[in-house]
Amino acid sequence: MRLFQYALALAGLSASALAQSADSYIATEAPIAKAGLLANIGPSGSKASGAKSGIVIASPSTSNPNYLYTWTRDSSLVFKVVVDQLTLGLDTSLRGLADGFLVAQQTIQQVSNPSGTVSTGGLGEPKFNIDETAFTGAWGRPQRDGPALRSTTLITYANWLLDNSNSTFVTNTLWPIIKLDLDYVASNWNQSTFDLWEEVQSSSFFTTAVQHRALRQGAALAARIGQSGSTYNAQAAGLLCFLQSYWNPTGGYVTANTGGGRSGRDANTVLTSIHTFDITAGCDATTFQPCSDKALSNLKVYVDAFRSVYSINSGIASTSPVATGRYPEDSYYSGNPWYLATFAVAEQLYDALLTWQSLGSLNVTSTSLAFFRQFNSTVAVGTYPSSSSTYAALTSAVKSFADGTVSVNAKYTPSNGGLSEQYDKNSGSPLSAVDLTWSYASALTAFMARNGTVPASWGAAGLTVPSTCPSGGSSGSGGSGGTVAVTFNVHATTVWGENIYLTGSVNELQNWSPSTALLMSSANYPTWSLTVNLPASASIQYKYIRIFNGAVTWESDPNNSLTTPSSGSFTVNDSWR
Repeated sequence: MRLFQYALALAGLSASALAQSADSYIATEAPIAKAGLLANIGPSGSKASGAKSGIVIASPSTSNPNYLYTWTRDSSLVFKVVVDQLTLGLDTSLRGLADGFLVAQQTIQQVSNPSGTVSTGGLGEPKFNIDETAFTGAWGRPQRDGPALRSTTLITYANWLLDNSNSTFVTNTLWPIIKLDLDYVASNWNQSTFDLWEEVQSSSFFTTAVQHRALRQGAALAARIGQSGSTYNAQAAGLLCFLQSYWNPTGGYVTANTGGGRSGRDANTVLTSIHTFDITAGCDATTFQPCSDKALSNLKVYVDAFRSVYSINSGIASTSPVATGRYPEDSYYSGNPWYLATFAVAEQLYDALLTWQSLGSLNVTSTSLAFFRQFNSTVAVGTYPSSSSTYAALTSAVKSFADGTVSVNAKYTPSNGGLSEQYDKNSGSPLSAVDLTWSYASALTAFMARNGTVPASWGAAGLTVPSTCPSGGSSGSGGSGGTVAVTFNVHATTVWGENIYLTGSVNELQNWSPSTALLMSSANYPTWSLTVNLPASASIQYKYIRIFNGAVTWESDPNNSLTTPSSGSFTVNDSWR
């Protein structure tokens, strides 16, 4: 098999030149990124004046845009970097910061806010003032990824503390904080949420995936300290089922949100792979590991979506790295590349390379074939051991593509190394919020992956999708004792922001309640789908409803009806009436 020369990015640089370019950038940018991240943490950070101890400001920018707030999601991702560097022995001086974060989050959890109290939904509040008081203005709420991300950061810290004989502190201080978040996730994961860009209210791939990780990791920690985690594992099974529904087999990519009216090609999906990376799971596609065929296919589709969107990507070969943003239809600041989105592409590939090295082989499937054919136009489906020339050529090309992606960000990083939120799609000049803490965190995690840093396992290895999927929500029932899995498909066209829900005559279908109706997946739009466990051999009535800006529209009469079989599974195909 003839291996074609990989068309390298940035005006035909060689692999060694690309590596040297990335090396040079990382050598100067890594300490700047770390200093930038630390500067945005209160109370001592040089740009975090007024922030309480352990509070992360999103950015020191106070106008156009005003980001001088603390987001639970951003803070948790930022402190995941801090905790990883501490627990992996990269910087043992960060212990005090980690303790400050857990105390700050303990306080934030108890602050009543527009989403509710600690026991009535307040944990889903996305952002707070930097003095730990509630933000009461209009906002996209709730955002249900925050509690999951906060818990995984604290669980990683808790496991390290247990390894270092701090079990009393973990059980008495950390576990109550973590348990509040895990209980929230277990009870609310099947409810609608705003996505991580705070624009679409539906279900989000990123949110579902990090919720699944949180419950798996939480159950393991519970077992380790003698607490009950059975509820978390039960709900995680439903999440893992639901996670599969985002895959769009026709397009070869992950549909980022079940609503929103967009193509679904979104950095959300790439961020998911890197933030649920577990090298012990290998290239598992069930959890969309970075080197899985679905994640690699998705990455190519995502990157390609930006080739003709930004002027700065013009003239770059179709197999070379480009700047990427949130999603191609983005209109925020007219839609531009984001540093964190571009770094995420590189990080996924570095994680994939680490996993292939660990496995000693690389597998090309029909799903990932298009991804690999960017680098070798004649590569065939098959498994290539690390001793083979094909493995060597492909991994070298992937490494160069990742390095080239880092070099794209390097090209548009100002001379002082400061990382804003975006850079202009036409000129490459920094845009939007200056010194975005998440941008600095994304640089550090990409650099750590390139240097071979492997985060702690969270329990992704060996997971399988249940043969019968729970319907979700807080009950955790399904999959046993006289139930059958019924898949509902309905053809329904919608407007942007409108979603389709299912409700009906039995408890599993929420007893005709529009307020708790089950959100359906639009991964194969205009067909909306949902699999629910229903009582076997039962006559059931149901209807679909539309919800748009809070307004509920019911399908026309009469009710739909079905009789479930005594065992197995069942599928109904409907069209909106």
